[in-house]
Amino acid sequence: MGSRPHRYRITVTPVEDDGHPCNDRCSIEFEHRATQDWMRLLESAQRHRQLSADERAATLVSSRLLQDLAQRHRDGVEDPFAPLEPALDRFIAGLDPRR
Repeated sequence: MGSRPHRYRITVTPVEDDGHPCNDRCSIEFEHRATQDWMRLLESAQRHRQLSADERAATLVSSRLLQDLAQRHRDGVEDPFAPLEPALDRFIAGLDPRR
């Protein structure tokens, strides 16, 4: 873990098939304070050649986002991430580029 949080703005925008601009709700955007440097982790994830570049980025962002959220709620009375944590920890360990 890094000594200071890394801040990210995450934006999800639909890609329209017809090339026209999006109508109504065109994006989901939020900020996240991560415990790790996702950019450095993504650079290290290049060894996972069985995944495309988009799949590597999606896997890294989604798994680390869930991991950070789970850590924040770990000590809560009602931890919504508790059932997911053991499998998520194993999954992330398997992605670790230092292995």
